[in-house]
Amino acid sequence: MLYILALLIGVVAGLRTMTAPAAVSIAATAGWLSLANSWAAFMAFRFAPLIFGLLALIEYVTDQLPNTPSRKVPQQFGVRIVSGGFCGAAIATVGGSPFGGAVAGVIGAVIGTLGGYEIRKRLAAMLGGKDLPAALLENLVAILLAFWVVSS
Repeated sequence: MLYILALLIGVVAGLRTMTAPAAVSIAATAGWLSLANSWAAFMAFRFAPLIFGLLALIEYVTDQLPNTPSRKVPQQFGVRIVSGGFCGAAIATVGGSPFGGAVAGVIGAVIGTLGGYEIRKRLAAMLGGKDLPAALLENLVAILLAFWVVSS
């Protein structure tokens, strides 16, 4: 089950890079995800959810700007993979297998990046070429999926 959750948090990172670490840090701080005395213990520090949450909010805003690069360019894609791998490893640390969680998180990030791009593009086309509603729906899906993963 941890590998499935790690894969899904990777999908979240593929959709929205900073939503995954924001959710993991909120879960760790709230005690839903026990990372104390692990390599990822800093995610439970008091200010971690504020920092990652602020970065997620900035990402939600900048994603709507017309000059924001595609998520498929190497820099954007790479950051999503790193975020997915890191968050997948953090979730799987609970079960003692951060490496497997990292692999699952990376796979999920690739799925979320490429799949999210295609779904958003098609949804925007169905909405008459309007990207904003598709982007807002993608934000909502990322947030809800992240909450479900970390609360599981």
